[in-house]
Amino acid sequence: MGNSSSTHKISAQDKAILDMKNQRDKLHQYQRRITVLTDREKAIAKEMLAKGDKPKALLALRRKKYQESLLAKTDAQLEQLEKLTSSVEFALVQKDVVFGLQQGTNVLKEIHKEMGGLEHVEKLMGETAEAVAYQQEVSEMLGGRISNQDEDEVEDELEALEAEVTGVPLPEVPTTELPRKERAKARQREQEEQRTAMLA
Repeated sequence: MGNSSSTHKISAQDKAILDMKNQRDKLHQYQRRITVLTDREKAIAKEMLAKGDKPKALLALRRKKYQESLLAKTDAQLEQLEKLTSSVEFALVQKDVVFGLQQGTNVLKEIHKEMGGLEHVEKLMGETAEAVAYQQEVSEMLGGRISNQDEDEVEDELEALEAEVTGVPLPEVPTTELPRKERAKARQREQEEQRTAMLA
């Protein structure tokens, strides 16, 4: 378990970020040490003043002032280091985003290539429209060639099949015949409704 080697390799960027963070941590330690020294110098200055040794108190305060100037320089360095670390980390995120965008673009190009491009899609749409138009022509030709008597027989057969499939008995056939003109008009209306439905 613990002896297996890691498959993730450390890049130069990872090492640089780690080095900057280590340096930041060292600067924080240095700041804490200086803060302790300045506090101690101040305590020494108070103690010397209490003893009446003004020159030693003055010397302690000078050392404190020097430590404070070092602390100010350390703060500036720390701020620069943190800005640089953040910039590097953000640049790496940007690099990953750009890589992701590039991969996505490549996938889209591949999909478009598989689709055959815009010309192929336009051609396919044209062929589909032609096939629909051809089917409509065939339907119109078939609809116009069947005689009225054949159409009546087809409708009767359709009703018989529907009754057989649904199990509903057929209604009784009327004994009186409809006038031919009314049947023809009814059939013509049905054909027009079918054509309209096919176009929709």
